Amino acid sequence: MINDSLRVGATHSRTIEVDRERTISFLGEDLRIYATPKLIDDIEQTCLDYLLDFVDKGENSVGTAVDIAHTGATLLGVRVRIEVKVASIDGRAVKFDIAVFDDIEQVCTGSHSRFVVNVEKLKARVGEKASRAGIVSA
Repeated sequence: MINDSLRVGATHSRTIEVDRERTISFLGEDLRIYATPKLIDDIEQTCLDYLLDFVDKGENSVGTAVDIAHTGATLLGVRVRIEVKVASIDGRAVKFDIAVFDDIEQVCTGSHSRFVVNVEKLKARVGEKASRAGIVSA
């Protein structure tokens, strides 16, 4: 369950450098800019890491929705600051408002939702689904 100390309005931020792995390649070397899928991954990871401080042992969270506008190009080697704010808490569901800034400007706005899960229960449900699909786990 989500710890009562997590409150609507709580904020967290993370600063990262846009490395080569986070950039697009299809526009050539002169336009190595932050790829939207990598930005989304960094947003999800920032929210996940923050939320883990507020859940019980044996629990984690999964992403359930992402809605962003990636409005600015951030070049390879430039830092970004991902700011997340708890917008709502509904039982095990948490929604975050998102703002991302590089060293020059705001490059993203949006929201991200996560759901707190019991890892063992999720593992059992996924295992049952895999069994029904004929998938043998390793």
